[in-house]
Parts: sequence; structure tokens; C-alpha cells
Amino acid sequence: MRTRGYISKVSLKRAEIDSFSDYPFNLPIFLRLDSISLHPAVTFFVGENGAGKSTLLEAIAAAFGFNPEGGSRNFRFSTRPSHSPLHEKIVLSRGFRKPKDGFFLRAESFYNVATETERLGVSDAYGARPLHEQSHGESFLSLVMNRFTGKGLYILDEPEAALSPTRQLALMRRIHDLVNEDSQFLIATHSPILMAYPNARILNCDSEGIRETAYRETEHYNVSVDFLNNFPARIKNLLE
Repeated sequence: MRTRGYISKVSLKRAEIDSFSDYPFNLPIFLRLDSISLHPAVTFFVGENGAGKSTLLEAIAAAFGFNPEGGSRNFRFSTRPSHSPLHEKIVLSRGFRKPKDGFFLRAESFYNVATETERLGVSDAYGARPLHEQSHGESFLSLVMNRFTGKGLYILDEPEAALSPTRQLALMRRIHDLVNEDSQFLIATHSPILMAYPNARILNCDSEGIRETAYRETEHYNVSVDFLNNFPARIKNLLE
């Protein structure tokens, strides 16, 4: 496995921000942010809903040249411009090599990406069946299995959204294969399955900012383990 990623660090241009009272700069993860270091293979962004991890991931993707609504760097469709100005206020520290492949996957706008593949006439690159002729989960996995070719930068926002636990394990295996083919992944996720990927960097986003954390210290791991080990009592307490 290589020791350099395509992006090694993300820095916030604090001096260029007019007000930290404006969205998204008023989110706690940005109030004290100077820079974050990324793992050369896999970096997870985790945290509660609304913490800003998807906003940050979107900004990194846009700053690198991806379409904010998702897709490869060749996609330029726009359904409804809603991305924040954050991408204009960050600097990406890039490696000396450029990725030969790349993709920004957003669970919420994947339908629009699938439509764009048909409009561009490139649906064959995504598998034997058009994405719209597959279930949501099947099309997600088809994208990763067929379209991701290695030596790439892959930015995934909640890829587990449409995947069963078994399919999440299949996704982890594919991520591992692509890492061994010189790829780097940045992933925002709530999945305790995915974030168990070994040697990854887990960046927790919460009211205290962004900090690296161990897998077994994440809320996702602890809530899942506690519930599965004690689910009759937890259900009883929850529903009474």
C-alpha cells in the first residue's frame, strides 16, 4: 500500500471568512477548525445528523473539481444549486500525483446521477444493467464494482444508505481492493460496519469540533454493541 494520498490535508482559510455567524461557518466543527489531516487510504467522517460532515465532504469534492451534486469530474448537471460556499474557503494539500479516476457519491442525489449516465450515454460503464433498472442498493454496489477502476479519489457520502449489512460488507471488501489499487477514500458514514475498516482514520464531528477517535470510542460502535447485547431490556425501556 502506498504512503501518500491524493489529498493529505484540508485547511480552512479563516482570514477570508467574513463572519462565523453565517452558515455553514457557524457550525461547531468550523468555529475552531484550522486544518485536518487525511489518511492516505481511508478517512471516515462520523458524527450526529447536522454536525456538518456531509457539508465538509461536499466542499472537499467541489474544491477538487467534482460536480457538487455527485458524479465524476465530467458531470456538470445541476438540479437545484444548494451547495454552500465552503468550497471557496478551503485549501486542499494535494500529492504530487494526480488520480486517474474519481467519483463523488451522494446518497441523496444518486437518482440524478443515474439519469445523467443515461443522458451522456455512458451507462455501460456502470454495469450490465442500467442503474435505473436496479434497486437503490443494487445500483449503489454496481457503481462501486464497475465504475470505480482504481488509482482514484473516491468521496462517498453515506454510501450505506441503501445497503443491507451483507452488502455493506461487500462494499468494504471492494474498498479494500481499490485501496490496494492505489486509491484513496473519504467517507461520511453512520455505519459501524464500514467504519471498522482497519487502520482507517476516524474523524468525529461534534460540538467540540473535529477530532480523531478510535473505532471503539465512537458512539456508533458503543450504541450498536449495547443494543445488540441487551436489546430486550433496551426495547422495553424505550417503548414503556
